[in-house]
Amino acid sequence: MPPTVHLIRHAQGYHNLSTANHDMPDPSLTPLGESQCRHLAQLFPYHPDIDLLVASPIRRTLYTALHSFPAELEKGMNVIALPEIQETSDLPCDTGSDVAILRDEFADKPVDLDLVVKGWNSKAGKWAATSTAIEKRAMEARVWLRGREEENIAVITHGGFLHFLTGDWTDSRRFEGTGWANCEYRSYRFSDDALDTNASMIETAQSRSRRRGTAKPLTKTERIQLRETAMKTWTNAGYQKAASEVELH
Repeated sequence: MPPTVHLIRHAQGYHNLSTANHDMPDPSLTPLGESQCRHLAQLFPYHPDIDLLVASPIRRTLYTALHSFPAELEKGMNVIALPEIQETSDLPCDTGSDVAILRDEFADKPVDLDLVVKGWNSKAGKWAATSTAIEKRAMEARVWLRGREEENIAVITHGGFLHFLTGDWTDSRRFEGTGWANCEYRSYRFSDDALDTNASMIETAQSRSRRRGTAKPLTKTERIQLRETAMKTWTNAGYQKAASEVELH
């Protein structure tokens, strides 16, 4: 049976403090962000079930994983860095560090960087900041997660990318380009359709009820309209580029 995936947005990073800080390369967490991690560590209800930790290789997501899941790390679990789930834009704050730098910084920490390839932070080709490239790597990430043997996976990634990963564009402008608060978590299962090559994710009833109450799910037409609106807004804001601006290989 495919795993249940608990998706989490990273804690507050220095780039979240102002748009001027978007020029900061691969920023880490603020003191408030570290406090948010400690809060998540206390309140996250699925700690006993988690058997795999996955995070974007960007520094703020790796540190969110390390600070928020101490019990899992004490059991000998490592954080697997998965480059496909990096953030969407090519702003300096959303561009990761070279793998050699990451290996040096996290050498004494339980972080597995084996999947982080050279050029993962190039923002070109597969890693381009275009909707076409982002949607493709979001699908690749879902397929990878669906194929894991673990039963409960915690995935720490980014506010913008989470909309591509889940296909849920609700409130996508609520927190400067995302509907996810820092350290917010939601739980998902995969579609039961064996022919679903997209590996579609469906939010669990418990997760949706916790955050949306009895609100009715959006129709397919409403979801498409939200996505189209978000695409235009994000392109205008520089959170992603039009496909013609970047050569895709």
